Amino acid sequence: MLYEFLIVFALALFAGLATGIGGAISFFTGRHNNALLAVALGFSGGVMIYISMVELLGDSISFFTSKSAHGAIFANIAFFAGILLALLIDRSIPSDENPHEFQHVSMNQNQFNADPAHKKHGAWMIALAITIHNFPEGLAVVGAGMKSLQLGIPIALAIAVHNIPEGMAVSLPLYYATGNKKRAFLGALLSGLAEPLGAIVGFLLLRPFLNDSVLHALFAAVAGIMVYITFDELLPLAETTGEHHKAIYGLLAGMFFMAATLILFIH
Repeated sequence: MLYEFLIVFALALFAGLATGIGGAISFFTGRHNNALLAVALGFSGGVMIYISMVELLGDSISFFTSKSAHGAIFANIAFFAGILLALLIDRSIPSDENPHEFQHVSMNQNQFNADPAHKKHGAWMIALAITIHNFPEGLAVVGAGMKSLQLGIPIALAIAVHNIPEGMAVSLPLYYATGNKKRAFLGALLSGLAEPLGAIVGFLLLRPFLNDSVLHALFAAVAGIMVYITFDELLPLAETTGEHHKAIYGLLAGMFFMAATLILFIH
């Protein structure tokens, strides 16, 4: 089991480090390809929705109904518990620092013309908010990866894609506040390390109790977490690009890709 976890941890680390990629990109591009970003975010959302609703939740319902006539109820309780966990983490962050609330302003230097102390405080609060927000994503990678790498890899890729604009959202405010590109890049990189940390904590907490029932309850909860992330972050962020139809095309392509992957490599 430890060997399996190390592989899953590597996936969570990869997904988390994508924030560093976003942090680096933000310093070398003056224009952002909104169409490409909309497709990428939509694709990530499609992957996460399909794999959550069809595979993870579906597998959990199948397992628990084989144990009890009322098993579907338990699987759905775990699913909505995952949604509630993600929601509580999201709502625990003040709206001014919430990563879901500043997508429009994080790229605008004019928003950071306050006094230096205020700029630094706001920038570090943004970094802290995204760090907290990334924690359950690490748990999502663990939950899917412990089922199979065929599930863990596309989920890690989907999360990595949406972590790139988050890295930009951390690094630019830090750069505007401090004038230090290196510090801004490191801030973005470190914020992403919450994901492998979430993977470690999740594994350590669950390992003593890990059996088939706990694992399948975790699958349903992870499905809930990813559904919340998709509808609360990925799709709204894709909409802010102004490329609605391209985001939908990406969403459908992500769902088709995941369906084909499941058929070819798992079922």
